[in-house]
Amino acid sequence: METKEKEFGGLVINGFVALLLFLALTGASVYSLVHFIQIGNVTGVVGSIIAACLFLVCLFGLRMQEPNEAMVMLFFGKYQGTFKKTGFYWVNFLLTSKRVSLRARNLNVDTIKVNDKTGNPIMIGQILVWKLKDTYKAMFEIDSQTMANASVGTQVSVSVSGRMKAFESFVRVQSDAALREVAGMFAYDDNDDTKSHELTLRSGGAEINDILLKKLNDRLEMSGLEVVEARINYLAYSPEIAAVMLRRQQAAAIISAREKIVEGAVSMVKMALDKLSAEEIVELDNEKKAAMVSNLLVVLCADESAQPVVNTGTLYQ
Repeated sequence: METKEKEFGGLVINGFVALLLFLALTGASVYSLVHFIQIGNVTGVVGSIIAACLFLVCLFGLRMQEPNEAMVMLFFGKYQGTFKKTGFYWVNFLLTSKRVSLRARNLNVDTIKVNDKTGNPIMIGQILVWKLKDTYKAMFEIDSQTMANASVGTQVSVSVSGRMKAFESFVRVQSDAALREVAGMFAYDDNDDTKSHELTLRSGGAEINDILLKKLNDRLEMSGLEVVEARINYLAYSPEIAAVMLRRQQAAAIISAREKIVEGAVSMVKMALDKLSAEEIVELDNEKKAAMVSNLLVVLCADESAQPVVNTGTLYQ
């Protein structure tokens, strides 16, 4: 049966009360020791020494904890629960505590080179906000101790910082894999002339981020870590095809602009012919209408201003 995070249920005493109590008991033991030495009671002397040492050792049970921190409590290797109370407390000094942080952390993942759905090489990067969700899974489902020792280069007791760096390393590797998977599911941009409405990395925005967030949390579920927010913060074509794709985008933009210009020019020519006919300004046969349409389209669709030619004769010259 899978063990999950549980709240620590052992004896917990206010730290200040425990400190005063054990110091008072230690003082009483020392006083008793002096008294038994004076009267020559060997049994009392031994008992007072043992009591004084025991009360001093009990002081090692004092724990101080800041907000959004937790201690995973172990009793000779057995998980006893997670202690999350903020303040100064005393717990059984035989318990081993492993501190972890529950605060949210940023992770700016390095830009990676992947192929999108259409096979185009692209550069993509992401930024994450993550935190520890389940202390049991984080401590015992993944090998955080070995990773932390590797990061600090020693086998001594690992600090909170070293342990969190180990978790960050795990998140970094899994986020790289998730980003590659999501990038391969979609095209960089919609380059189809049919103007399909398929979701792309460039136009997806919030939808792509939501899919990435789900993929990340699916991968991190076993580790007890959770990604709160995931966003693609860098997206570009790979340098070897960037120039070609830029020209393609420019060509598409020019074609789109030309379509708008031609559409507007045809509308203006039709309006001009209808206006001339309705107001009976001049009568034009089909040949002259065709010539007029041709001239107006040249003027309206040209990249540069047309040079006017003044006709000093009749319409038929």
